[in-house]
Amino acid sequence: MTLFDNAPSNRATGPFLPAFFRTRESNIPTPDTSHPGAGNIDPETTGAAARSRKRTTPFDQIRQTPRPRHSKKHRTLFLSVIHLGMPRCKADLLLDFLRHNDAETIFLVGDIIDGWRIKRSWFWHESHNAVVQEILHKVRHGTRVVYVPGNHDEALRDYTGLDFAGIDVCDEIIHRTADGREMLVLHGDQFDSVVRYAAWLAHLGDRAYGIALALNNWLHLARRAVGLPYWSLSSYLKQKVKNAVEYISSFETAVAREARERGVDGVVCGHIHHAEMRCIDGILYCNDGDWVESCTALSEDFTGTLSIIQWQRFSWEETPERELEHPDTNNQATAA
Repeated sequence: MTLFDNAPSNRATGPFLPAFFRTRESNIPTPDTSHPGAGNIDPETTGAAARSRKRTTPFDQIRQTPRPRHSKKHRTLFLSVIHLGMPRCKADLLLDFLRHNDAETIFLVGDIIDGWRIKRSWFWHESHNAVVQEILHKVRHGTRVVYVPGNHDEALRDYTGLDFAGIDVCDEIIHRTADGREMLVLHGDQFDSVVRYAAWLAHLGDRAYGIALALNNWLHLARRAVGLPYWSLSSYLKQKVKNAVEYISSFETAVAREARERGVDGVVCGHIHHAEMRCIDGILYCNDGDWVESCTALSEDFTGTLSIIQWQRFSWEETPERELEHPDTNNQATAA
């Protein structure tokens, strides 16, 4: 069984997309010069075709670049809210990040696949398939990968305790850091009252969020055209709207309370698209963010120190990696 078994049968599914695109590209007609006058081809037509062939996307550049010989080593990486299957998922940036960062263990902390979006309208770009293949490549080379489903990929919760292509699926898990701290790892949607008790409102909010991301995408393209760095409109609005700020704060407090009741030292979650690291009543709260807006991951090094990494530029651009927050210096997990 694969993640794509339930895909609509009348549409191209994920694993077959690379061949599909290669077929489309190979169907571009080439001029026949075997008879007189064959060179009299409309220059506008050939010019458009040439421009189309020369247009290179970041994903094309990643695919054409050899895998780096030396990647950054982490003890553990936490990734969530990737939303593969959503058109505005930053799959190309994530693929670039995965190629340049390795870990002994990778936790996929929910919403890796956007089942809600796929049910409404099937979308699976070749870059999304490349992300899946890169994760499987790491599994084949010894990386332990644990998948903790979220609300957008909740169908996988029916398969907790099973193994898919070397990937363990579990509802939640306790991770022990290199310095001995116990971290509860879960997606976090169980602490979202809208998701639990008003599913219709959650789906409505998901559509509204998609509209905000569309505006964000156009803004990003405009800023990139004039040489400005990535800036998230939707993240800015979430920080400025009072209700959104209160929601994030109440969510973080509820998750930290659950961790304290479980008797662990901290918690790692996702769900709210907001990367954060802070101590809440003696509990280290870590949210690894998302790959739709902020493009962040939570990293643990070999001393047990945790930090949030932001990857909003490609590896061939200047300083693709930026450490957002580092409150875990000297492994002080439970600041007063």
